[in-house]
Amino acid sequence: MNGQQEKRTPRHSGAVAASDRTPGDRATYDRAPGDRGSGAWASGDRASSARDPWAARWDAEAVREEVLAGRPLVVVDRCTSALRTGYTGPSAVGALRPALAIGCYAAWDPAQADLVVAAEDRTRVRSVAERHGWPRRVRHEAARHLLKLDRPPVVVTGGADVRLGELAGPGGTPAAIDPGVRFTLESKPLLDDLLRAAGVPAVARVRSMHVDRLPSPAELRRAVGAERVVVQAGGPGGSGTVIVSGEADMGRAARLLGPYRVAAYVDGWPVAITVLSVPDGKGGVHVYADRPAHLTTGVTEPSAGPVSAAGADWSRPWPAPAAALLVECAERVALWAWRRYGAAGMFGVDALLTPDERVRLTALRWRRQRRDEVEAVNQQAVGLPPFVLGQLAVMLGRPVGWLGDPAEFNQLTLLRATQQGGPFAVRLRLAEGPPVRMAGGQGSGVYRLGRDGRARWVRRAAHPAQARCDDGEFLLADLPGPGIACHPGADLGTLEGVTGGGTPPFHGPASVSPFTRGILSAVSGLLVPWTRP
Repeated sequence: MNGQQEKRTPRHSGAVAASDRTPGDRATYDRAPGDRGSGAWASGDRASSARDPWAARWDAEAVREEVLAGRPLVVVDRCTSALRTGYTGPSAVGALRPALAIGCYAAWDPAQADLVVAAEDRTRVRSVAERHGWPRRVRHEAARHLLKLDRPPVVVTGGADVRLGELAGPGGTPAAIDPGVRFTLESKPLLDDLLRAAGVPAVARVRSMHVDRLPSPAELRRAVGAERVVVQAGGPGGSGTVIVSGEADMGRAARLLGPYRVAAYVDGWPVAITVLSVPDGKGGVHVYADRPAHLTTGVTEPSAGPVSAAGADWSRPWPAPAAALLVECAERVALWAWRRYGAAGMFGVDALLTPDERVRLTALRWRRQRRDEVEAVNQQAVGLPPFVLGQLAVMLGRPVGWLGDPAEFNQLTLLRATQQGGPFAVRLRLAEGPPVRMAGGQGSGVYRLGRDGRARWVRRAAHPAQARCDDGEFLLADLPGPGIACHPGADLGTLEGVTGGGTPPFHGPASVSPFTRGILSAVSGLLVPWTRP
């Protein structure tokens, strides 16, 4: 790629990785491996994989043949380390290590594919523009390496804007549903019609209306019966959403391209649940729901430096009725999407958890999402491989026999959701100021805070469960290299870990915990001004 460096491991391009790497220093939970019990979390040394009853079943070559049919796996994602939780840590599936990873940010050992093509290896820059424009920078180089694969690949992504069909090439298989169906299922203006068609109860929907042209704020308020309204257009994501309180906000709303969904503003904590629907071979689908997460959007702590935080927390306990309703709604959506469109596989349901513990659905995202990287730890905690393996099997028409009875699975999910403890992921971004570079630390891995509040390197790692958060450790993943210029808005990596409840990452939807605040300050301390060489 005009001088772009290629990162290679000892494996050759085109071969699905074998499970010949040690998963690393593993954390474990207070039960035997493979015991699908209540799932309480604790830190400690994991028993040898020889004691893990799933270890033999998830042999890399067996999975390669049973699920991938011997074909190479290619990941296209902003982070070329995508799927790392699947092939490192507990219940690792070595065959999930991609033959080729294409993306924006470089990976690190042990979170590397056989071959990595990363845009930042060429540009040496992280910025908002690069975060959205990286596919065009790697397209030609990626196509060259795809041609070298010995068989047509299976291509998986965590982004909504990647043209998988083009990258997969002749004979290749995008691990995603039809783009037109996905656009319909994720359309904001169609959300309420879709939820009604799926039989989602009114108590879980937000009062809203569909309009082609925006009327005045007063008319909007009368239509939905609220003083503040939410105007949405396009697909999922916050970029097509404007909260309207008065005339001053209408200008921003009018810049959205209609049609529009106009909904009453609901105060609540953003939440989400990841679901896997699997055809049952009898004309229906089995629906498996994971533990739901509490989300938070960009939080800036001026006292902690220029780094903002946003992410997902699966460690916070849920009120049982709210969790049950969210799972029920996800099941209804999955069954309807299968009957109506033949859509199955991984998808997400976004919602709001109100102060009176009610759930209101706000969006559908019918694809693997980036937060699912850490969400996979929930499946591994009960001795199962990540949902993404099921996604690959569904997209390839292969059986998914390891998840068991869906009613039992979801009952366990609800039980664990009401308990404290679990994984979390916090996205770190440079909120403001001049360009900087990472000058401290030793790259991605496990750190802990020293007495002086600085981040101290502990060891190499790539899996959240390898960081004993309740003992003061944390994982910093996808950090930029020391020569990368990071501009305002750039991704600086993610803070990850597993907690038994003693170190929650957030205190509210717009508030970080002291634990996270200290790490934000420590990461800020690793940054120095960048100067053009």
